[in-house]
Amino acid sequence: LKAVILIGGPQKGTRFRPLSFEVPKPLFPVAGVPMVQHHIEACAKVPGMKEILLMGFYQPNEALSRFLVSAQQEFKVPIRYLQEYAALGTGGGIYHFRDQILSGGAEAFFVLNADVCSEFPLQEMLEFWQQHGDMHSFVILGTTANRTQALNYGCIVANADTQEVQHYVEKPSTFVSEIINCGIYLFTPAIFQHIGEVFQRNQQELALEESSNGWQRAEVIRLEQDVFTALAGSGKLYVYKTDGFWSQIKSAGSAIYASRLYLNQYSKSHPERLAQNKPGGPVIRGNVYIHPTASIDSTAVLGPNVSIGEGVTVGAGVRVRESIVLHGASLHDHTCVLNTIVGWDSTIGRWARVEGTPSDPNPNDPYAKIDSETLFRDGRLTPSITILGCSVTIPAEVVILNSIVLPHKELSRSYKNQIIL
Repeated sequence: LKAVILIGGPQKGTRFRPLSFEVPKPLFPVAGVPMVQHHIEACAKVPGMKEILLMGFYQPNEALSRFLVSAQQEFKVPIRYLQEYAALGTGGGIYHFRDQILSGGAEAFFVLNADVCSEFPLQEMLEFWQQHGDMHSFVILGTTANRTQALNYGCIVANADTQEVQHYVEKPSTFVSEIINCGIYLFTPAIFQHIGEVFQRNQQELALEESSNGWQRAEVIRLEQDVFTALAGSGKLYVYKTDGFWSQIKSAGSAIYASRLYLNQYSKSHPERLAQNKPGGPVIRGNVYIHPTASIDSTAVLGPNVSIGEGVTVGAGVRVRESIVLHGASLHDHTCVLNTIVGWDSTIGRWARVEGTPSDPNPNDPYAKIDSETLFRDGRLTPSITILGCSVTIPAEVVILNSIVLPHKELSRSYKNQIIL
């Protein structure tokens, strides 16, 4: 078995700014560890996992290399990064590197999108495939969404008895199905034949159109639109439905929601990562992750759903809730931080209040997913979580509401519903 994690590249992640300026989005910390580490951990747990490949078109930089080295040591699985020469789409990348994926005789391999958070029921998908499929069949992980939100995803119509996918539509314009594609797949080497057919077809079409637009590339292949749509109804594609948690991480607001889902899972999977109330320590409410190097005053109140990074300083009487505080930040006495991501090395002055509006799914709908909000609606900034870029300084006694502050800004007054460039 092998696993491929698709981490994309720098031209995407625009909805993740200003945080993606400092660190590639897959390395952004969610619930205390880099986003993609949750994927690697899930893959490493599957018996027989021989290698994990990260695939994208980020320039291999120091942060990525350091992360890969430490992940290899921690999970005892070879992990490599394969850099695409351009954005090749979800299918083009794995087709381009098919020799690397198949080397060593891989019988099957998982493909995971890096920008989802999930319980990753990989072992269950494997067992489901062994019961249902043959060597030439493939499995998509699906989950249930509500009828209106399903239109934002790939929708799957499956046979109720066999779970065979009969129809697949990416982001349909009218209602097709409540079962949506989670961006996690189990393939066998036979998938490359199907991707190859798309590649050949693209090349032929391009040869005909060469004169009109030469910028298109035959190598850009999208698994969802190009491959699954064609495979549906052929008896080769199955859906495994999960009841576990799942969410996309497209915007910074969804990172806070993903952090909450993972922190919640820690009580079962990593109880050692959750902070406990101790005599002389801060007050902990609900699930909170605190990096061992952080220094926190005993009168601070943290939680629920807070993640405190490396070397963070939290002063007396500080209140933090539903927030991610990144490494090196310092919250001075009596600050209040709610629904906010505090960037690296940022400083919030005494008695300041930094607050955002959560973009949570409807709590009364068990199938609701987080909406990927647009930044603006009707020419106004949509109220969302507050984001401070790296090295932002907030003075004492000001209020920052529903705002996005770009890196290296020193504010002098209060702001509300603004992007501070």
